[in-house]
Amino acid sequence: MTETPRVRTLVLDVPEWAGHRAGQHVDVRLTAEDGYQAERSYSLASAPGEPPSITIERLDDGEVSPYLVDEVVAGDKFELRGPIGGWFTWAGDVPIVCVGGGTGVVPFVSMLRHARRIGAERLIKVCAVGRSRAALPYADELLAAGAFVALTRENLDGRVAAPPYLDELEPLVAGAERAYVCGSVGFASYATRLLGEAAVRTDAIRVEQFGASG
Repeated sequence: MTETPRVRTLVLDVPEWAGHRAGQHVDVRLTAEDGYQAERSYSLASAPGEPPSITIERLDDGEVSPYLVDEVVAGDKFELRGPIGGWFTWAGDVPIVCVGGGTGVVPFVSMLRHARRIGAERLIKVCAVGRSRAALPYADELLAAGAFVALTRENLDGRVAAPPYLDELEPLVAGAERAYVCGSVGFASYATRLLGEAAVRTDAIRVEQFGASG
């Protein structure tokens, strides 16, 4: 499924899949004909109880993402390890706030879907940040779920293009016992600082960040 011109979601058929928790990820490994291997981590977008799905952004100089976004077709096989992670997960049991940038919204889509399945929508607030509505994965689903969406390069429903402001984040963190941040290294630093300014305790913030692969 195409999410944006550069982002694609793949639904995986994993034999004996044992299930996953909202917020977990998997490692995907590709092996070239000469034996060279490349491995990358991708958050699961599906809710627990649904078939696992991953959302990939194509990086022009990437070793894995161009194949997964532009070339893979139904029936292709690759190695998968997971689900992985226990710290960056949510069971739908405590009120949380999530701040995601770009494809960093993916684990929060899983959490929102999980909340909808178990009737815990009141316990999750999401702030999603993207350059434009067309470039933000799951923008329509996020907006429909009540997420606050801040676009940095175009206006949205009367809101002038800009990163989220402190007074926009404060209503989302009210009552939250835990905060989750996911995005690039620079975004994660910005979001963590903003949450601190909104009086969220440092020990209540859980961060997953991504950057250029070595």
